[in-house]
Amino acid sequence: MTKAVIAIHGGAGAITRAQLSPEKELLYIKALSEIVEAGQALLEAGGTALDAVTEAVRMLEECPLFNAGIGAVFTHDGTHELDACIMDGNTLEAGAVAGVSHIRNPILAARKVLEHSPHVLLIGKGAENFAEQQGLEPVSPDIFFTQQRWDQLQSARANQQTVLDHDEPINPGTKFGTVGAVALDKHGNLAAATSTGGMTNKMPGRVGDSPIIGAGCYANNANVAVSCTGTGEVFMKTLAAYDIAALMEYGGLSLHQATERVVMEKLPALQGSGGVIAIDSEGNVALPFNSEGMYRGYGYVGDAPSVGIYQSQES
Repeated sequence: MTKAVIAIHGGAGAITRAQLSPEKELLYIKALSEIVEAGQALLEAGGTALDAVTEAVRMLEECPLFNAGIGAVFTHDGTHELDACIMDGNTLEAGAVAGVSHIRNPILAARKVLEHSPHVLLIGKGAENFAEQQGLEPVSPDIFFTQQRWDQLQSARANQQTVLDHDEPINPGTKFGTVGAVALDKHGNLAAATSTGGMTNKMPGRVGDSPIIGAGCYANNANVAVSCTGTGEVFMKTLAAYDIAALMEYGGLSLHQATERVVMEKLPALQGSGGVIAIDSEGNVALPFNSEGMYRGYGYVGDAPSVGIYQSQES
């Protein structure tokens, strides 16, 4: 029987060590550890990879430390537009939503699209109507508000910047606000999920790589499950998630070789910063990133979670 494993991320890049207080760092480590442990428990009980990544990303959306769901960043107009995607490596079925403002957990809406819609991607009001028809109660966008994100928007507006996520003070190149999970279950099935609030001060209507199959999220039992975080436009141009799978399938590269090629060579060639989490069909885990850090964690069933933020921590 396959040894089940889950990996998660809370965004690539990181508040610089000099700016991240020990107390704040502990909050991130604690949150990552608890979410990995929840995924491990689900997998240990015989749960599917699809269920494990759904629950992990739902928990990340509920945590205001991360830019997805509650705590999501603001657009230029002071609104929230959330994106999410999920893919089943066993069937290649996928579901995604983009530009939604009234869905508490976009990953749950994406899961509904996967299971109950003939489509892969629904956007805006249509996605919200579908989610409500599927039993997800609409919420006021006020639920996503946090003072830190609002202050970040004011600073970004003043500096005429589009900011990739929060810093103290803001630095437009050090924190990318996406969350994600990948898992391999006891049955040998892979799954991937990604969710994001996007970029602070982004143009309303902007959609990044997170809800795009093959760009920010991809899973195929034949090779790999991938969730990406970083400069969304570059991940879209390179089809980063699928490129890892293609390098493995057609190029014969190992998981480590394929992820390193994409994250350390292909993305930087287009000024792309960020990272990926990936698990292959044999249960190998890769968590490469080319930014200062990436909020990340993983755990095999029966083992203690391994979590980290910066390069010198686990990788």
